[in-house]
Amino acid sequence: MFGRRVNLLKLLGFQVRVDLSWIIIAILITWSLSTGFFPFQIEGLDNRTYWIMGVVGALGLFLSIIVHEFSHSLVARKYGLHMKGITLFIFGGMAEMPEDPPSPKAEFMMAAVGPLSSIVIAIVFYIIYSAGVATNIPPPVNGVIFYLAIINGLLAAFNTVPAFPLDGGRVLRSILWGIKGNLRWATRVSANIGSGFGVFLILLGIFSILGGNLIGGMWWFLIGMFLYSAAQSSYQQLVTRKALEGEYVHRFMTTEPITVSPDLTITEVVEDYIYRHHHKMYPVVSGAGKVEGCITTSQIKEVPKAEWQSKRVGDIAARCDKENTIHPDTDAVQALSAMNQTGNSRLMVIEDDKLVGIISLKDLMDFLSLRIELDY
Repeated sequence: MFGRRVNLLKLLGFQVRVDLSWIIIAILITWSLSTGFFPFQIEGLDNRTYWIMGVVGALGLFLSIIVHEFSHSLVARKYGLHMKGITLFIFGGMAEMPEDPPSPKAEFMMAAVGPLSSIVIAIVFYIIYSAGVATNIPPPVNGVIFYLAIINGLLAAFNTVPAFPLDGGRVLRSILWGIKGNLRWATRVSANIGSGFGVFLILLGIFSILGGNLIGGMWWFLIGMFLYSAAQSSYQQLVTRKALEGEYVHRFMTTEPITVSPDLTITEVVEDYIYRHHHKMYPVVSGAGKVEGCITTSQIKEVPKAEWQSKRVGDIAARCDKENTIHPDTDAVQALSAMNQTGNSRLMVIEDDKLVGIISLKDLMDFLSLRIELDY
């Protein structure tokens, strides 16, 4: 779901990140507020003031989203779930949870606290706005406060729609899960409702655009596309986790991986390994079987071709990051999660500082395909 992300800050132990797609939504929201909402709400101000209000309003919205997502994360922590962090992306924000909730009650509480937090924020801003009207706060300032009260109320209302993966959909899933005791069935039902709601918003957007409401129609269409895609992928992710759950890396790994010696020249690595086996990363292993590091195509590209004959692997090999390694007794679900987070399609399986195998995304996907075909 996410592309390239940038770390913003760490608060209460949670890492807050921004997906680069957030820039798109920030610009669109600022533009919409500056040229549409605020000029309609408060007439007679100069364009510079409207744009300042738009920027402040957009920042206030995303701070509100962070608070909304933090509420999910804090409740998840209470129920023993490890949250990776919070990411702001093109359609708002998401608390990143690497595993499913342990019980229907935990799911219900985690989901319900999101809209409740938005309602509290909306009430606080509305009280401030009302006080501002009584004390004659400058209209531009009070206009932004009024917007934040309205948008947080709308955010709370929208999230209560029982369409997965919205908070209301997660509440519905928790109820269905509690009734039948089957998380997969509850997810399928709530995800189907989420997909249907997404299609409804897509059609609403199309009709709005045809009716002349370009900005509103565009938003409905984009949100509908996101919800439809997110609902479908959420169910597939659950099926994937359940299929791989309880399986360990040592079952899938290749026990005789292709390695390179630190004494090889760059030319030999390129000609005899990269062009032959087509991998982008190779473990560098000494004669004793100890992992000395890793060499990647990206590292090789940084070396001038004129030096390939003289440079050796040991000269440029880098120490293997934890992102590139995994233990043989690690759950396969964690291996797949690590690949998704880092973008690495191959992980080195290390035990006692020695390379015992390589696990690839293709190995996991082949098993997953057969498991789903036979058992699901």
